[in-house]
Amino acid sequence: MGRTRGFLWLLAGLVVAMLAGVVGFMTLSGAIAQRAGAGASAPESQVVVAAQAVAVRSVLKPSDLMLRAVPVNAIPEGALRDVNEAIGKMILTDLYPGEVVLRQRLADPNVKSDDGRVALALAEDQVMIAYPANDLLSRSGVLKAGDRVDLLFSVRVDPNRVLAVAGARPGVVSGVGGSGEKELSTFSALQNITISAVVGLVPGGDKAQAGLPQMLMLTVSPQDALVLKYLKDIDGIFDMALRAPGAEQPVETEPVDIDYIIRRYQLQSGIER
Repeated sequence: MGRTRGFLWLLAGLVVAMLAGVVGFMTLSGAIAQRAGAGASAPESQVVVAAQAVAVRSVLKPSDLMLRAVPVNAIPEGALRDVNEAIGKMILTDLYPGEVVLRQRLADPNVKSDDGRVALALAEDQVMIAYPANDLLSRSGVLKAGDRVDLLFSVRVDPNRVLAVAGARPGVVSGVGGSGEKELSTFSALQNITISAVVGLVPGGDKAQAGLPQMLMLTVSPQDALVLKYLKDIDGIFDMALRAPGAEQPVETEPVDIDYIIRRYQLQSGIER
């Protein structure tokens, strides 16, 4: 009799354990299914993310960015929704592929901060030089931070000046004629230069010039900075040519003077120099 009663208690315990296991399994399965269903039905929204790794203090280009759908509840505060809001801005931290671009981690190189400084996009082997925005393109107001430009200069050169250039024979005289008068020569001094900032007139300036840039902040090598300073100091006539987006390759050009014009257009003699 005692053995039978013990068997019944054991059987009852096994039944209770099985029922508890079944209930636990059903509860866990329901929770997992509910969570999966919630994740599948969560609303999404497109945000701007990095398409590739971008180093800190780089100016963002269209190729650096892309749109990606992200669950709304996972979107961080300050996330950008439009790629155009980030193009031309300088990133203040390293960006990694797929990372969401945040407004608070961007700086506009064309906007002064409260302390009067501008964001500077500068590499270790570069310097920044301020150049007067006196040429027609600069005064038109179309140039923006991040634009790539070529710098064109016209200077007066003594045609009898001996040039020490590669491949030239010693004593070879540049130009023609023997009058000694300086002749105008135009050339592309520097190519594919980045405009890091466009600085407007200070408050209280001429109202007729309101909104026009006062100077351009150019990112160049230290040697090119010396070239620009020299050309400015000798009163070189300066103009800027805007490059198309993505056109960063060097371009072969030939300096232009009166002899070049005569040769190219087959002009008759008698043109004033």
